Amino acid sequence: MIRKSVGLLTLSLMVLATACKQESAADKITDADMKAIQEANAIAGKVAKIELDKEVHDFGTIKEGDIVETEFIVKNVGDSDLLIHDAKGSCGCTVPLPPKEPIKSGDSAPIKVSFDSKNKPGQQEKTVTLTTNTANGHETFKIKANVTPAAK
Repeated sequence: MIRKSVGLLTLSLMVLATACKQESAADKITDADMKAIQEANAIAGKVAKIELDKEVHDFGTIKEGDIVETEFIVKNVGDSDLLIHDAKGSCGCTVPLPPKEPIKSGDSAPIKVSFDSKNKPGQQEKTVTLTTNTANGHETFKIKANVTPAAK
């Protein structure tokens, strides 16, 4: 009886694990996995390293309510695949869209960033933080804009 229950439980878990939900490789990686990958790469002497085409993007003067977008190009200049586990803006108005697949050594990929200026009049500076398998585990870059207040 117990053996049959364990078998059914195992089968159920396997079905759940292989359900239809489409996930990218980055969606399946946990924080613990990232730490293990960093440690294994460090032991092997191989580390992913990010080189950005720019550290800051200035949208210039925009109108309050505008949604603007830019692209940062991320190049992996390290010795192992670059994994971007997470990307977060410093507020909900800043939304980064990183690549979901690993970036091979020598390859580049875009990270699209949008900024919604609704209710954000004045000078704005927002930070995007990437959680990665680089030596320090995270990388940052910024966007800026001068938002002209909407007419009342």
